[in-house]
Amino acid sequence: MRDQLQTAVALIYPPSCLACGAWVAAHGGLCGPCWRDTVFIDGVVCETCGIPLLGDLSETDVRCDACLAAPPPWDHGRAALLYRDTGRRLVLALKHGDRQDIAKPAGHWMARVIAPFVTPDTLVVPVPLHYARLWKRRFNQSALLARALAREHKLGWCPDALRRVRRTAALEGKGRRERIAHLDGAITAHPRRADLLRDRPVLLVDDVMTSGATLQASARACLDARAGPICVVTLARVAKDT
Repeated sequence: MRDQLQTAVALIYPPSCLACGAWVAAHGGLCGPCWRDTVFIDGVVCETCGIPLLGDLSETDVRCDACLAAPPPWDHGRAALLYRDTGRRLVLALKHGDRQDIAKPAGHWMARVIAPFVTPDTLVVPVPLHYARLWKRRFNQSALLARALAREHKLGWCPDALRRVRRTAALEGKGRRERIAHLDGAITAHPRRADLLRDRPVLLVDDVMTSGATLQASARACLDARAGPICVVTLARVAKDT
């Protein structure tokens, strides 16, 4: 009965490209042109922010200039895609286009790049939205990604481990230092989740990293709750050449 139902659904809703809607072989995939325009991050990357770097794959613990100058409060960071072309369209469709179906394949991509840094007791935690923004959007895209990633690795996850206690204005147009100062104290651990976080490795999940200010505020909230070590992963990463 289940197989028949899945066949019927596939006939009514044939598989389509996540980015452009063209027909593809299987659900959750990209067509050829969109795949070619999707820049998956691999090779040498900064150990803490995941930005691509020039270098030899034999090198270890490579860090970008920004992370050397101001190390973020987490141990390892990765991103699945560059925030441009198809990668940008996917993030915006998930975030503003109510394309929640993107979360599952995106979670698979993110799970692959962060795999070396998760352990069986890692707790997956999404970056929180302020309740007013959550009410307006109806869902937290970071929580959808966190749930999909947690299922890939069979990890525990907690959608409300952190909370945004102060609504902040959009960060677009602000510099890195201004972004960090703007978010100071805006994110805290949920008081009812303190025991869940304490002495636990945490994987923070967000949709896109620009300056890393939101992830920094989230990581500090986890550290204040005595969690750790902290790793971060995002679907996309903004790079200087985007």
